[in-house]
This record gives sequence, C-alpha cells and structure tokens, in this order.
Amino acid sequence: MSSHDVVISGIGLVSSLGEGPDAHWRKLVQPGLEPVLEAARFSPYTVHPLPEIDWNLQIAKRGDQRQMETWQRLGTYAAGMALDDAGIKGNDDLCTTMDMVVAAGGGERDEAVDADILAASESRNDRDVLLNEKLTTELRPTLFLAQLSNLLAGNISIVHKVTGSSRTFMGEEGAGVAAVETAAARIRSGQSTHILVGGAFQTEHSDMLLGYELAGYLHRGPWRPVWQRQGLDGGGVVTGSGGAFLVLEQREHAISRGRKIYAELGPVVSGRAIRRQGELDAEIAALLSQAALPNGELLTISGASGAHAATAAEKSALDANPAIAARGFSTLTGHMKEAQFPFAVALAALAVERKAAYPAFDPASEKPFNGIPRTVLATAIGYHQFEGMALVNAA
Repeated sequence: MSSHDVVISGIGLVSSLGEGPDAHWRKLVQPGLEPVLEAARFSPYTVHPLPEIDWNLQIAKRGDQRQMETWQRLGTYAAGMALDDAGIKGNDDLCTTMDMVVAAGGGERDEAVDADILAASESRNDRDVLLNEKLTTELRPTLFLAQLSNLLAGNISIVHKVTGSSRTFMGEEGAGVAAVETAAARIRSGQSTHILVGGAFQTEHSDMLLGYELAGYLHRGPWRPVWQRQGLDGGGVVTGSGGAFLVLEQREHAISRGRKIYAELGPVVSGRAIRRQGELDAEIAALLSQAALPNGELLTISGASGAHAATAAEKSALDANPAIAARGFSTLTGHMKEAQFPFAVALAALAVERKAAYPAFDPASEKPFNGIPRTVLATAIGYHQFEGMALVNAA
C-alpha cells in the first residue's frame, strides 16, 4: 500500500438501466434481469435507449443544456454525478485543482441539414457555393463547433468548474482505455492528486449507427446476449446510450478528505494488435499476463461488444483460464463505445466495494462465481481495434 496508490472515490453512471451506481447495482444483481431494448425505431437494428433524465439535476442552466448535443449533456451529467459522489462538486478548491481526461467521439451531425444539402445538390452543380451557403445559413456557430470532440471536456469545465489540465482522447473503446490509463499514470507519478475521467456515447442517432454499419458491425434481427451472436445475421454489435465517469485520487488525498473509497485501481494495460495479421489472440493473452492476475477465482467484467472476431477471441482467452468467471455487461447495457472501459471499471469497483459478485448476465454462456470478489478484472477488447484491461482491487 502506497500513498500514491490510485483509488476510485466517485462513480457516475447512466445507461438504459437507469442512473447512478446504486441504481445499477440494484438492477445488475437481480438474476435474470431483462435488458431495456428499442427494436422498432432503427429496425433492423436494436439499441439500448437512454432512460428519462432530468438534465436540470446536473446542468442547472437551460442555456447550457440547449447548446449541447445529447452526448455532451449525457457526459456532463454523468461527470456531475461522479463529482457529487466523491464530494467534490461545488468545492472550488478541489474543482480548480482537478485534472480531467475525457474519451469522446466527434459529435452528432445535424441530419436535417445533411438531408437538405443532399436534396439541393441534386439540382445544382455549384456545390462548393451551396456548401458555403448552408454553412452560413443553416448551422449556428455553436452547433457547428459542437462537432469538436473536446467540447465535452469544455462543457464539463463550464458547468462543473473543473478547471485543471484537460485532455481528450478519440478512438472508440481505445479512447476510454487510454483515458483511464493516462489518468492512473499521472496519479502514480505524482503529477495529479485527483482526476475526473470518463466518456459518453449517444447511439440514438442514425449517423452514430451508420459508422458501425458501413463496416458491417451491427447485429441484425432479434436481440441475443452478447456471447450468443456468432454466426447470426450482421456483425454482432448491439449499441447502447450511456455515460461513465470516475473520480480517481491518490490514496492519501482521498483519506485526507475523509472520503469513502470504492476500490484501488491496479495495473492498467493496453495494446494494439495488428488484427489483419492474426495478432489478436496473442495480444489478449499477453495483456492477461501483464495484468498480474491473482490466484484463485476471478470475477471479470467484460466490455465485449459482440463483434464476431473480437468477441470470439476474448471469449476463447477467458475460457482458457478456468479461474475466470466473465460477465459481459453489454448484454444488458449495449455497447457504449468510448464509455465502455470506464463503465467496466466502475462495475468492477462496485463489486469489490460491496463484496458481492454479479450473477451471470447470460447463464447459458457464463460461469457462476461463488466467492467474495476482492479483485476484479475489467476488459475492453475493441470491436475494431485497441485492447485494454485493468485490475481493480479491494481498497
């Protein structure tokens, strides 16, 4: 135990299951929990939709809400929950010295304007002029700028007054892994004492789904659990809207504030296998080796997306270790892209703190876990690229 140990002192979660760590815990420990699904709106694709959210609870000014897209509101909301949970929100001394690392995508497009531009282009050949016209007449500057990934961090700074250093990572699940890995490294090195880290993803927007489908990743047809989509129509991914933010602190910093500690964040490891050369299986095995797994039964919170190749490789690696009991939480939340890895770490921390394991989310594919989880592994094997794992230990 070291004063520079990285501990988790705040959790903010939103998914189709509800909002907050307590609400997620209550749902996820129910055996046989049914997922919340929306199959009609984007047919033939299924998504896990957001619950009803009162944005005013974390974003007090309506003006701030209006200038954000849903994914930004979602991230800002989840970040506020994490700050509340850690006892930092509203404390100027802590907020102004707090660093931030965000995993973000490129924002949502204005589909109505896109459609208008495409329709107008059918009858005009001066398309460069047309685009300039539309940019100056159809898009407000704030809406256009909202396509920038670092606007999520900017809105968190504005709304919650977190004004230390800030960095944003892009790159799907890899962004979430890099954000957590970087935040933990800063705390271990003494560069930071407390950091807000996380991401958000809003899938209920057809351009978000388009990115997956152009590469053939989306599952088609009736919903199935994440481990049971191999060989079915489509690419296996069922997406979900959600957000996950964590407050990471130096152990001594959290103790000095008298805060509850959920868990200690142990090794965070990552890799980028060249999958077209068949490196994924070996990369997952290498990460499991680097993560310094303990002896005995090991509960594993898997961020498996359902993507056929990546999920098959992860399942094979986890099944090869008889001590591992995996829980693929995308079965119940959907795949949340940038938020996937922070969400996995959060669920691992809850299990450690509550000294209880989650029941099998898919009893046909997942082993029971009978002990008290003192260490939990969190994984995110990207649906397209990037791999990451973290070990979460009792505090």
